[in-house]
Parts: sequence; C-alpha cells; structure tokens
Amino acid sequence: MPHVQELQSSSETSLIAKSRILLVDDNDILRKSLCLVLEHNGFEVVTASNVNDALKLIGAETFDVLLSDLQMPNAGDGLTVVSAMRHANPKAVTLILSGYPEMKAAAAAILLQTDEVLTKPMSPEALVETIRGRLKLDIHEARPIESVATILARETQSTIDAWLARVDQEGDILSIPMEHAERSAYLPQLFLDLVSRLQKPLPLGTRALVSPSASKHGILRRDQGYTPAMMVEESRMLQVSIFQTLEHNLTSVDFNLLLGDVMAIADEVDSQLAQQMASYISESRKDGKEIAA
Repeated sequence: MPHVQELQSSSETSLIAKSRILLVDDNDILRKSLCLVLEHNGFEVVTASNVNDALKLIGAETFDVLLSDLQMPNAGDGLTVVSAMRHANPKAVTLILSGYPEMKAAAAAILLQTDEVLTKPMSPEALVETIRGRLKLDIHEARPIESVATILARETQSTIDAWLARVDQEGDILSIPMEHAERSAYLPQLFLDLVSRLQKPLPLGTRALVSPSASKHGILRRDQGYTPAMMVEESRMLQVSIFQTLEHNLTSVDFNLLLGDVMAIADEVDSQLAQQMASYISESRKDGKEIAA
C-alpha cells in the first residue's frame, strides 16, 4: 500500500495536472513551443498572441495560471494582462517572462502583482517545476483585491499617525505648540470626504465639491497662529502619508482603478487646501490683518 505521504503527493500532482494555463506571447514560435511543453506535462493550455485576446479570455474563462511575456510588443503589456488576471481571478498564479536578466533586480514593484519574474531563455524542466511549485503554494490562497477607498477608510488612523510623526519633525509647525488630538482634529472629516469622493468619482476636470469643514479649518488654523506656508506644508505631508499608506497596501489594491484614484486623492486634498486658504485669507481681510508668509 502506498505511504500516506505518497498518496498526498499523488493527489497534489493530479490536481496540478488538471490546471488551466493562459499562455500569452506574441512570438509564434515560442508560444507554440511552450504550449507543447506544458501540454506534454499534463496542463491544459489556452494561448493568446496579444493583450486584447488575453483580456477577452480572462473575462470569459477561469484559469489557474497566467504565463505572460512582458513586452508584446509594448513595454508593460504583460503587466496589463497580470493586472486584469489579479482583478478577475485573484487565486491565479501569475508568472511574467522577460528577455532581460536585469529585470530580476528591478522587479520589486512588478512582484507586488506578479508571483515571479522568469528570465528567458528558460529550460522547459525549470518552467514546469516553477509552475507546479507555485500551484502548490497558492492552491488554497486567494489574494484580496480592495479599492483605494476601502484601504483609506480602514487605515485612516494609521495614516493620521504617520502624518503626525512627520509634523513632529517640522520645526516651523512645531513653533505652534499643540496636542496631537487638537492638531489632527480636522483630518477624520477630511478622510470621510476623500473616501466619499473615491466611492463616487467625479468626471475628469470637474471641480471638487465644497467642504464646509475645510473652510472652518482654515479659520481655525488662522486663529491658532498658523501661516499659509505652514498649512501648505501640512497638506504636502498629508499627501505623502496617504500615498505611503497605499504603498504599504499595494499587494491588495485594485490596480485597474489606481491611477484615477491617485489623481482624485491629489485633487481632493489640494481642493480642500484651497478652501482652507480662501477662508483664512477672507477672515484676515475682515480683520484688516496682514497675511504672514
């Protein structure tokens, strides 16, 4: 009777052998060769010669593995396919093929979405072993995909804490002594406005919504002794803290929407700063006070 470990190994092999692979490469000879190798090793293989065909297949079918060339023929084409697969099927193993050895050293950002970067040429044995190894590792794992709005809503306090840590290093701002709770009191509402903006995107070029809390904050900062330069620096550090939060969550972020969300974040934070400054200046003019730099 086979040993228990042998039975488990046989079961794993059987499960992996049934796996479906989407192979994407614009090189006809390489695509056909890899297809034959993979089919010979028990995989079911579906091929695509370009990004558009690959995206259609990803939208219509389910795959266990994506094996894609990086450039077809445009730089980053492979990442477009990977991003689509991550969004449509987070459980899938994603592998990128690159003809550039230096990609190994520069793959940190790519690996946030791709399980591994493989350098061409690669022996058929090594390729098959890599796919089987990844399937064993990821067969029960699903990588959650989250919207930027969800991430920022969840990480609001940690982002505020990161912002406060930056403020604590800024001498000019610290010249206005204040407890953390008082200094950051306006931020929870700003994050609520920001999350709402992300959940209900505005058309590109549309003017950001008016925020009553931003106007009140501008007056408050004036009363607290802030200069406009201090307010601008606080806003800059806020954007840095927000983008750092996203950087820490890149493995789960929905890359299909990331660029638009980043633009919306920058626009919303800048808009709120503009509203803060407008109320600050208006109040100063009422009092006939000169605005400090």
